Amino acid sequence: MTEEINFIIDSAKESMTGSIAHLEREFLNIRAGKASPAMLGSVFVDYYGSQTPLSQVANIAAPDARTLTVTPWEKSMINPIEKAIMIANLGLNPMNNGESIIINIPALTEERRKELVKQAKAEAEDAKISVRNARKDANNDIKKEEKNGTSEDVCKKAEEDIQKLTDNFIKKIEDVLAVKEAEIMKV
Repeated sequence: MTEEINFIIDSAKESMTGSIAHLEREFLNIRAGKASPAMLGSVFVDYYGSQTPLSQVANIAAPDARTLTVTPWEKSMINPIEKAIMIANLGLNPMNNGESIIINIPALTEERRKELVKQAKAEAEDAKISVRNARKDANNDIKKEEKNGTSEDVCKKAEEDIQKLTDNFIKKIEDVLAVKEAEIMKV
């Protein structure tokens, strides 16, 4: 195969790998009933006038499966942190004890679990669309190479390779979704 064709295939693979990495990051934000510091990953605190990730102004720990503790590095930050957690609209109720913030993670109801599974499926579908778009872009680039004189056989083989890549990545997305779905539905 020509260098250009190999580059097209590598670019498609890189793009598809990025789609799965993005999906896994999105899945970290979907809580599965177990306390995890990653649940507060989307919280930003007003730290001396700039929006700063919570993890950069406090220590976040999960002492048990139903509790998160947030211990600010500066005592003066306790109220802004508590306010930021409420504003983040995560469905969590922070309690301030003067030293740290304690967050009890409520058990998920069956209805809430189903909503979270729907959300996970939507994220997985977005990832599949992203993989298919990478396939489409690669196939368009291969057709351009064919018009520029690359042999038809080489181009056909490259399109088959792209399709195999696409099938593999779609399967990986379905596997990641199945694991997350099981995690969410586990009581």
